[in-house]
Amino acid sequence: MKITLQTGPGVNLVRSFVPGELRVGDDVIHTSCLLTAESMDTDWPPQTLGELTLAHLDHVIAQRPEIVLIGTGTRQRFPERSILTALLTRRIGVEVMDTAAACRTFNILVAEDRRVVAALFLKD
Repeated sequence: MKITLQTGPGVNLVRSFVPGELRVGDDVIHTSCLLTAESMDTDWPPQTLGELTLAHLDHVIAQRPEIVLIGTGTRQRFPERSILTALLTRRIGVEVMDTAAACRTFNILVAEDRRVVAALFLKD
């Protein structure tokens, strides 16, 4: 799926996503990652939604997002309830969707200058 949206220079936008591969700007990514408009963390440890723990949220919460998008791979699946609760009790919105939908939503929210973090899983 090719995704195109125009914003200012230096802003991360997802150019395309196919299962197992994400293109952000000129970068090609094959691992799970955390993505904001200004930064990209491809060393984020969990590679699948099932590996996601509360400890992995520390870096997400440190970004001070107003909303977190969780892209769960090729199909929508939900993380443990404790993951969602940890975000919601901090008044951080959270949306869970397949990774393709998360990429599209991320680009829209970035274009609206929203403080968004996308936690994108490329493996099911």
